[in-house]
Amino acid sequence: MVNATFIIDPVTGIPSTVLGTDAAAAEDPSQYMADTHCRADGPDTKDPGCDALECPATEANTEAGTPVIWKEAPKAITNPGWTDWIPVTGPTCLYDPQPENVLANIAARILNDFQQLPINPGTLQAQPFPHTLKGAPTNFYTTASEQDFNVSILGQAVHLTATPANYTYAFGDGTTLGPTPAAGYSIPETEWLNTQTRTSHSYTETGNYQATLTTSFTGTYSVNNGPPLPINGTLNLTTPAENIQVWKTERALVADTCQENPNSWGCPGADPK
Repeated sequence: MVNATFIIDPVTGIPSTVLGTDAAAAEDPSQYMADTHCRADGPDTKDPGCDALECPATEANTEAGTPVIWKEAPKAITNPGWTDWIPVTGPTCLYDPQPENVLANIAARILNDFQQLPINPGTLQAQPFPHTLKGAPTNFYTTASEQDFNVSILGQAVHLTATPANYTYAFGDGTTLGPTPAAGYSIPETEWLNTQTRTSHSYTETGNYQATLTTSFTGTYSVNNGPPLPINGTLNLTTPAENIQVWKTERALVADTCQENPNSWGCPGADPK
């Protein structure tokens, strides 16, 4: 029987046995094993799903995979027995004769693969838009969301999840907000220009400003339906710029309404002064 045992370092995503990590506080408290005999619980209880599972070669001139069940045990238990291991997946295919090697190789490159994913950065929204007023709070928020991807890495099925972690707002006038975990939110139109949110900004001068948002995504990955592991690193994506036009307000006394006199001062049909 070939058992592949490995301990995942949550900081690096690489098995700590490969790295020789000494900092116990930085390590995952669990260890994982791909049981190539697909035993569900103990040495004599084979999962019947393993007999029905076929693992054909995924590419030409490659070998078929091996049915396995991923199991977990506390790292504090040295050489745990079968009663200590807990299944964390059902039968799944593993396409490598030495699981610990392919997992270490995937861990070593996972950040680069994560940063190549077509992650949608979302959009930057402003209220009001595209015009706002000098000195009034303009509410900003984002539509960035969690995204999932299924890819093949070194012949293994890998599931990745990208999650927005924090945001940096650049308002175009030289001021920024963040990094902050606040994604912002939409507010009713009746609250525009008079409600200050955590992600609002007040422009002090009129003009046109190019506002952007940079979202920092963190990620996790799992190999062949194994346990999710953290990716050591982030991906920063910036939205296309939104043109914010900041106007000023003026006040005047008028004798009639726009219904009574469409050419009255401040009415849509009035000649500009």
